[in-house]
Amino acid sequence: MKIQFFAGALLCCIFASCLVGCSNNDDSIVIAPEADASQFVVLTDVVPDVILEIRYYSTYNFIGRRIPGYDEPIAMLTRQAADSLKKVSDDLIKQGYRLKIFDGYRPQKAVDYFMQWAVDANDTLMKQYFYPELDKAVLVPQEYIAEKSGHTRGSTIDLTLFDMATEKEVDMGCTYDYFGVASHPDVQPGQTIGAYKPITQEHYDNRMILQKAMMDHGFKPYDCEWWHFTLDNEPFPNTYFTFPLTRKSLEAQAGYSSSKF
Repeated sequence: MKIQFFAGALLCCIFASCLVGCSNNDDSIVIAPEADASQFVVLTDVVPDVILEIRYYSTYNFIGRRIPGYDEPIAMLTRQAADSLKKVSDDLIKQGYRLKIFDGYRPQKAVDYFMQWAVDANDTLMKQYFYPELDKAVLVPQEYIAEKSGHTRGSTIDLTLFDMATEKEVDMGCTYDYFGVASHPDVQPGQTIGAYKPITQEHYDNRMILQKAMMDHGFKPYDCEWWHFTLDNEPFPNTYFTFPLTRKSLEAQAGYSSSKF
């Protein structure tokens, strides 16, 4: 009887130790820094007033196809960038505008795809719309496309203004993602800018309204693209994230819920 008791007790101890071991193994799973989405949010959970036109989820972009890594037509940012953009949005709504978002966090997979596309000289489907002035071969040397993007660090946003009175996107003088001088935010009214007509004073003023609102709330502009801004004190200046653009990436991290916002 005692032997049976001790044998049973021993089996219970072994079983319990296995459970503890399994639990410890689960707890010790380490997520690579670039795959960790725990500090990101879906932008519309924080800034519900924005309008989304996620170009890389559609075919209307400089490649002409949906871009790998864009699994849903949403925008994601680091929590810090989203909180700052909420202040921008609140500021601009008082002026009669809303923010229209083209791109936010961009998975490294998408950037890699851009680089693959750039070396295919025959794939020029959207050239007439986005880079009519340039030979495709110069896009990488002139850094229109690069192996690393600030978007992949999670605190860079591409956006424009939407006029609530006219119910139209504000005219900035050239289209989003245009590769050329016309996209430079500091282009002056009347200045020769290649294939595009010179921008007007109104175009310039519109660019400055957007730039001022972004800079007032901690974003810095990019000198080659009027639509591109990065949080000045971005939380991950050296991390290029890899998780796909989908809510599932966030829900996989314990504790994320849109109801928190």
